[in-house]
Amino acid sequence: MTALVLSLTAAALVLAVLAWIPKSGSNLEIAVSGVMLACLAAVGVLLLVGNGVAGWAEHWWDVLLLVAGALAVTGGGPLTTSVLALADRRSTHAQSTQKAGEVLRGGALIGALERLAVYASLVSGWPEGIAIVLAIKGLARYPELRSPDQPASVTPQAVAERFIIGTFTSVLWAVTCAGLLRSH
Repeated sequence: MTALVLSLTAAALVLAVLAWIPKSGSNLEIAVSGVMLACLAAVGVLLLVGNGVAGWAEHWWDVLLLVAGALAVTGGGPLTTSVLALADRRSTHAQSTQKAGEVLRGGALIGALERLAVYASLVSGWPEGIAIVLAIKGLARYPELRSPDQPASVTPQAVAERFIIGTFTSVLWAVTCAGLLRSH
């Protein structure tokens, strides 16, 4: 149960900062945002271990759990974006695939929550949770995947392709983070 609590706490910290980080701007703004994220994570770790810096030695596993959870939630976004960009470049209908991202609104936040749920399920020893997460996501996105009201420039195949590639990349990242943690 400690694993689940720490994972959810890590994700809450990360999502709070990610909501603040500018999506565009100067390199200085982005660097400052990254430093703020690191400081917030450090404060969260110190608060969670209870005894401040002196508590690190006693709670190294909890700290590792928290760091891996934060990595699972935040690291999957850039990875998924990169994989989707790679898929867009190799596609003969790249413009349609890129516009499919506009149809699947909220994908970044949904992906972060998905990675959090997958990571927490695996770290807490309940791998069946992955099936529930994927079922909920698939059922919730089904209307968008099959909607005839999509813009003419977006093919249903491009939307479905983007959904599948994004979901697989996101889930595999969370599974990898949890797997690395559980292997030690």
